[in-house]
This record gives sequence, structure tokens and C-alpha cells, in this order.
Amino acid sequence: MTNLTEGVSKQILLLAPNLLGESLAVQLTNADPQLEVFLRRDQLSRHPSLVIWSIETLDMPTSVQLELRLLQEYWKPAPVLLILPKKLKLKTNEFLQFDCPGLLQDPDLETLRESINTLLGGGRVVRLKDQEANEKYTIPTTMGLGQWLLISGIQQINNEIQNLDRLLNPPPQNSFKELLLFGRKRELSTSKNLLYWLWGPVQLGIDPLETNQTPINNSNSGIGATGFPLQEEFGTSISLKKRDAIAVWKVIKEQLEESIQGGLINSTGSILAIEALSSSRQKGLLIALLNQLDQVVKRLRKVEDKKISYKKDWGELQPELRQQALRSMAGSYVRLPLKGELTPVGEHLLAAADFSSIDNELPEVGQMLGPLLTNKPLIVEGQLLPADDPRALMQLKMFISNWLIRTAELISAEVIEICGQWPELRSYLLNPQLISTRELERLRNQLNSQSRWQNLIQIPIQLYESKRLFYQVSKGNIKPTLITEPRDEELKKLGWWQQQVALLVEVRDALAPQIQTLIRKTGDLMVIVLTQVIGRAIGLVGRGIAQGMGRSLSRN
Repeated sequence: MTNLTEGVSKQILLLAPNLLGESLAVQLTNADPQLEVFLRRDQLSRHPSLVIWSIETLDMPTSVQLELRLLQEYWKPAPVLLILPKKLKLKTNEFLQFDCPGLLQDPDLETLRESINTLLGGGRVVRLKDQEANEKYTIPTTMGLGQWLLISGIQQINNEIQNLDRLLNPPPQNSFKELLLFGRKRELSTSKNLLYWLWGPVQLGIDPLETNQTPINNSNSGIGATGFPLQEEFGTSISLKKRDAIAVWKVIKEQLEESIQGGLINSTGSILAIEALSSSRQKGLLIALLNQLDQVVKRLRKVEDKKISYKKDWGELQPELRQQALRSMAGSYVRLPLKGELTPVGEHLLAAADFSSIDNELPEVGQMLGPLLTNKPLIVEGQLLPADDPRALMQLKMFISNWLIRTAELISAEVIEICGQWPELRSYLLNPQLISTRELERLRNQLNSQSRWQNLIQIPIQLYESKRLFYQVSKGNIKPTLITEPRDEELKKLGWWQQQVALLVEVRDALAPQIQTLIRKTGDLMVIVLTQVIGRAIGLVGRGIAQGMGRSLSRN
């Protein structure tokens, strides 16, 4: 690791409990002799280069936030690094409101050293543990009968399958024996699925339990007590070497590339056109779009009057950007037969596709590109924040991932349309199940029906509710997020049918209180009728019958 403080001694003020502070001071100075770590202010010989504040509990976040603000004002311009304990009940947004250049939760020594060097170099670091992800892999010590049967059965079946895999690698020369082994493996897989169906929860995946692994606890190797890499524990990890727009864009691009490379899972609840592409083509298209966006951002940065012209230039560059991304995804030299002749795939796709289509649900481009080109601050939760603030950076990442998915949807829809006319192209670009004409046409009909429903029903309702749907790419998952923002101007431009849908929603809101009052009054009236009128009448009739029977019995 490169030491940013090499040749220059840096003084650090460490505010921590006595035992923890002394231990950290020794470890940091031993790891980097150029650092001078002091535990008291009177030990400093000059203004510190960095202030580290380690707290043991966070019972009163407001008081900690106030103390942190006073600490930053007192030691300004030295950045402050706040170290939080491992177990906390706050959400990520509440942590980010501390507005601190350095924010670490239960870091190891290597992470702490990297963060110190980043802050000393003028950067920003945020690393917060993902509590939900860690708890997800934690098996409770107290098990019910169903859970015990599930885990025990899966362990035995996994062991048997591993034994069979060893017998089948290499395959036996006796074909009958090989057939028996494959049959036995099929039976075990069916038994495992039956156990999941009987005892497993609904959210359980295909192979979620690996209970035969031995937990490892080795801080030197970067492995935590759960047997997973420590970097997986950080749900929010931001490290900026510099606090400018170039560094912000670099971090966002790297994080999106990392999310895409692991494969994508559609968690939107809707059908996406990009799902029709094969897994490798999905990643290729999104990476190509990201690289093209990188080229556009660099190109727009070189424009002299970019504050005024970048919005116009962005609109003109969109068709070219999509063309280059499609060419990169399809390949420039691949040829496939089309009506008996070998045809270049890339050239045919570029000639047949329509790159002028527009997604009206994309927000105004200034929200996404303004901070990256002009260092324009963002409005986040009613506050103007610079682009390097973690809250602003996460919002910029959401804007870019939304543009990425929506642009990929437009290109994928064109690819599906062209594949319907070029059958040989399906096995090259699409999922294997879509080679069938019936399956491909079914997908196209579903996408068309979904698009009509969204345009005629969902979008007018979202406009009336001042909400916009964003697609986020997080850890390989494409997730929807509804953001509330003013959309009155867009509401006025709706067509006749869409305006009627919005009007129906307005009528429903207007009539709902009256209908609720009517139902409540009707219910009260029915209670009075049943209890005071009908109930009393039945009581009087019953009493009369009882008295009549009593008189007849007395006479007898």
C-alpha cells in the first residue's frame, strides 16, 4: 500500500477510551513510522493533520452529531475520522447525516490505515457495515423441529451428492454403473427439493444452507467470524482520493461496474426487455453503455461553456452513444447467415435499429450531469450538498444506474424486434429459451401489454402523486425506487385518456371521506335498528310467549 505521508511526519490526535486509544496508537505507529499519534491535546507540538474520534456507544445520535460539529470547527482544517462501534440500531441515512469526512464502523487495522492515508491526501471515506446482510447468514442457535429436520437432511444429502461427484469424476468405464450413479444423484436432488418444500421458508433459494463449512476467524487474512470476506460486511463503502467531481464519477463508475460483473437479478416486479438477452450480452451492453457515458462525460468536460451547452450536446450525443454501445455488445466482425448470405451482425443491427426513441420517465439531465461537469451541488432531503458528500454521491449513483437500465431497455427492445425477423440471430444474442418463435412472440406481447398498462394507467397515477420510478443497480439486483418530486408541468401535458385516469384518482380522493362517513353512519343506524327496534320487538314477543305459556300451565 502506498504511503501518502512518506517523508513528512504527520501528527494525529486520537480521542478514544484509554485502553483502546493506547492500543490503536501503538499499532498505527508500528505500522507507519511517519505517523505520530497522540492521545491528549497538550502533547501536540503543532496543529494536527487528522483527528480520530472513537466512540463506544451511540445512544444519543443528536448529541454525537452536535459534538462532532464542534470538534470539526475547533480543529479546522484538520479532517475528523469518526469510528463507530459494530452493533448499532441506526439506519445508513442517519449515519450519513453526521457529515464527517471519515466515517468507519468497526474497522480492522488495514482498513483504518487506508482510511487515514485517504483523509490525509484530502479525500473522504465512508464504510458502514451491512447489519441485515450479516444477520442473513447467521443461523439461530435455537431451532424448531422443522428447521432442525431441514438442516440435518440437507447436510446428509449434500454429503451424499459430494460422494457421488467423486465417483463420477472421472466417469466409470461401466456405463450401467454410471447410469445408476446419475439416477441416485437425481433422486437425492429431488429429495432435497422435497425437504425445501416441506420445511423451508418461502424465500429460501436453491442452495441457501452450507452448514458443513467451519467458521474461520482470522483477522490477518481478512476473513470474519462468519467465514465471509470482511469487505462483504460493508454495506456502504465509499473511498474518494480527492473531493472533486472527477473522483466522484470514478467511484460511481467502479461501483456500477462491480455490480454488473456479478450478473443481474430482476427485482423490479416487472418484465424487463434486457432479460431477453443472454447473461453475457446483458453485462456486455451495460458495461458498453457505462464506458460510452464515461467518454461523453470526458468530452463534455472539455467544452468551454459547458454550463450552458452540455444539455443540448447530451441530447445530440444520445443516438451515437447507443449505436456505439450496441456495436460493442454485438461485435464488429461477427457474421451470421441472413436469407442465405453471411451478413455482419453489427452493421445490420445499426441499420435496422431506431435510436431516436425517448424514455419520458428519465429525469432532467442536469440532475445527473450537472454535478459531474460543473461541480453543481445537489438537493438531497432539502439540503444543498456537494457531489462528494456520501448522500449526494449515492443519489448521483441512483440517477446514473436509472439512466443505464432505461437506456439498455430501449436498445434491448430494438434487438428483440430485429431478432423476430432474423431467427439465426437469436442463438447469438438471446436467452436459449427464446430461440423458439412462440416464446419470443409471447415475450414481445407481454412487453407490449406491460408498456400500454404503464403508459395509460401507472404513469398518470405517478404523475398525479408527484412520484418518479427509478431503477437502481445494487449488488447485482435491479431494484425499483419511487422518488417524490414536483411533476405538475408533466401532468398538464398528458393525453385525454391519461387525464381521465388522473381525474378518477382525484375523484376517489374527494369522495373517499364522504363514502367513509356514509358507511359509518349507515353502520350506526343498522346497530340502532337491530338492537333498539328489532331486538326489543323480539324480546317483547318472547316475553309474551313465555307469559302465555305460564298461564296455560297454571290453569292445567
